Amino acid sequence: MAVRATVSRFPADPDAQESSGLPWGLTVTPFASKDESGQSPVYGSEGHLLPRCENCYAYFNTYCELDQWAWNCSLCGTLNGLSSESIAKYSYSQACPEMTSSFIDLELPLEGSDEEMTQARPVYVAAVDLSSSEEFLELTRSALLAALEAVPPGALFGLATFSHKIGLYDVQGAIPVVKNVFIPGETEGSLPIELEDVMSLSQFLAPVETFKENITSALETLRPTTSWERTAGAGQGLDGVLMGGRGFGTAMEALFNYLGSEYGNTFALARVFAFLSGPPDHGAGQLDTRRYGEQYASKGEDADRALLPEQTPFYKDLAAVAVQAGVCVDIFAITNEYTDLASLKFLSIESGGSLFLYSNTDESTLPQDMYRMLSRPYAFNCILRLRTSSEFKPGHFYGHFFPDPQYENVQHIICCDSYATYAYDFDFANAAGFSRHTSEQPMLQIAFQYTVVVPPEELSNAVLGSTSRGKHSLKRRLRIRTLQFGTAQNINELYDSVDPETVLSVLVHKVILASLEQGVREGRMLLHDWLVILTAQYNEAFKIVQYKNGNSVSSQIDVEFLQCPQLQRLPRLVFALLRNPLLRFHEEGVHPDYRIYLQCLFSALEPSSLHRAVYPLLMSYSTPDKQAYPRHSLSRAALITSGSPIFLLDAFTTIIVFYSSTADPTLPYPPPQDCLLRTTINQMKKDRSITSKLIFLRGGRDDATAFENYLIEEQDVDGSGLTSVMGFVSFLEDITQSVLEYMK
Repeated sequence: MAVRATVSRFPADPDAQESSGLPWGLTVTPFASKDESGQSPVYGSEGHLLPRCENCYAYFNTYCELDQWAWNCSLCGTLNGLSSESIAKYSYSQACPEMTSSFIDLELPLEGSDEEMTQARPVYVAAVDLSSSEEFLELTRSALLAALEAVPPGALFGLATFSHKIGLYDVQGAIPVVKNVFIPGETEGSLPIELEDVMSLSQFLAPVETFKENITSALETLRPTTSWERTAGAGQGLDGVLMGGRGFGTAMEALFNYLGSEYGNTFALARVFAFLSGPPDHGAGQLDTRRYGEQYASKGEDADRALLPEQTPFYKDLAAVAVQAGVCVDIFAITNEYTDLASLKFLSIESGGSLFLYSNTDESTLPQDMYRMLSRPYAFNCILRLRTSSEFKPGHFYGHFFPDPQYENVQHIICCDSYATYAYDFDFANAAGFSRHTSEQPMLQIAFQYTVVVPPEELSNAVLGSTSRGKHSLKRRLRIRTLQFGTAQNINELYDSVDPETVLSVLVHKVILASLEQGVREGRMLLHDWLVILTAQYNEAFKIVQYKNGNSVSSQIDVEFLQCPQLQRLPRLVFALLRNPLLRFHEEGVHPDYRIYLQCLFSALEPSSLHRAVYPLLMSYSTPDKQAYPRHSLSRAALITSGSPIFLLDAFTTIIVFYSSTADPTLPYPPPQDCLLRTTINQMKKDRSITSKLIFLRGGRDDATAFENYLIEEQDVDGSGLTSVMGFVSFLEDITQSVLEYMK
């Protein structure tokens, strides 16, 4: 569980927080195997016996004062009695994880019989769009073959298709058999028959180990539905115009109900991989994609504002059905046409799944992403709860989850991997803040309750005997992290304790929220104004601005935070975020689906990865085996003045190796597999949640646009939200003028 705060020393009171101009919050990556310093939790058992405060329900931890019969809660100060079992246990304190570490992971007992606990086979269902092309299906086949290699032993796999009908595959016989159900074309229509009556779930879900060859054979039979089939099945419109053929909404609803009938018996978590080649246009959940394009512009509406909200609550409601059925949905959209991901995204983000967008089949990393996603460990049926000491409280919570309808600050996460990150911001509970006269420091505790599937080989044969062969077991665990923070005695201490990457994370969540509610223009203005206010507060705090005759002298404004190293990266990060497609305008050529994809990606990344995605790392090499400079600014001037022949740019989703036009022609191109440059690239790719696209370019020979587009410090940007010719230097001048206006 990695936890990073925007400031390691908290503001002392609301006035200090207000005057600093900084966001106050943290990010948490609950299923990360280690903390932010690389430390693992101390493991133990009997998590259900861990004492809890009778007032705030916080768990006993190393910061609590303990005497023979009682303990004081470190969060609220309440005195709690100890049970006789706990008194006996804590007499031998070194044996207890909660006495030796503030980061613990404890086993919990599971409700249910032993038989139920070992029927927890992982279930994966592929739902493939047949209203597509042969290229789309070929890519999907490759991805599913990669998935079959990555799924754990004992997994069950089901293959379904959708178009104007739903197809269910039975792969457990000599040859694959598909049974179809037609999808009614009406938006209110439902299937004429339940999927359970078409094929029993035990027939549909095949053990991968036994039937891998049959599943592979079934994948080979996938063919696009012809336009004739779709017209006949969906009915023709006026003058023979094709009316729909992709019944995605109905298919998903039917699959969730189908799987939900066995939730808790056959499986504890099912994952549905939805492969989509365009917008749903048939049956329930069909989307009107005419809202994007010329018809839309002619209405005079703000496209940056109107294309971000969902056009129907159908998929948000359907996400709740998936959650109830214990189903996590991953959407893989392989299309360059407008698909309205703004409506579809709820299926994945609320069920703990992922949303992937690939604009074409040729350069898609779908098979690699599929394998990577299924190879890493994940937890499910998770509950995340943050508690704080009484002086402050959580404000907003950001991330892919669904909130508990009954309890505040409790989030449910259906599926959570080791990269999934969430963010909180904080408010003071009262005007007094943290008292300067007491020894109590700000405290917070994060509790993460989760379930994992343990494969048979990890179980002790001595305990379960040979009958356990082939069975998976569920393990319920409770991971707790208790943290104590200092308070800043003055503004200098507060600024010196800033973590710029975590500040960026919280800012990104805030501007995404503002964009969704009020449009991209509002998100940009929020970001620009935040930097103006921070710069003004900093200049006031450090008494940098000199006044003459009541007017401040502009040359004295410090927009680069020269007196505070911890703040110096922030102007560049804000500048880069304003350049990012996340906040670029519709008329600048940003596809609305791509913007939604970035919102979903950025809002789940941990701070260091997000930093890469927003402001790429540019380094240079004198040869493939010798690094020249570890970091450059993103400008052509940096390339020229460095004199280096090879550049490596890491933009998180893309990694580019660029050989300058003046590079010695004897330098090997592309760089050999065993060189330092390749080792660096492999390490970059290994440590991230998605597959980065790797591109090699030679200046003077190849089209270098892909590389030059990342040299943002010389491109057009206007911090106030209007497009004009402005690089980073001009941006700082604009901020200076805005600060002067603000301080008048």
